[in-house]
Amino acid sequence: MVAHVARRQVLVQLDDAQVAVLDRLADAADDSRSELIRRAIDLYVEAVGEAVADVRYADAYLRLPEDLAEFAALRDLALGTWPRD
Repeated sequence: MVAHVARRQVLVQLDDAQVAVLDRLADAADDSRSELIRRAIDLYVEAVGEAVADVRYADAYLRLPEDLAEFAALRDLALGTWPRD
């Protein structure tokens, strides 16, 4: 079953070169201009969300960096349990 999604018409102004590229892509994908624009917006919004998450991760790392001594202890523990020939 396909869910119906309510849509709004939005006016977007594009120059002739943008319309030409959009038309070529739409023809190649056998899709409409609107569908390509919707997909492009979804990809853009997802990319922005990932970029925001990356910035938050980097900020958190700067505020609370990894403890190298903790990693050394984990490495030593792992090496101590590794089977020897």
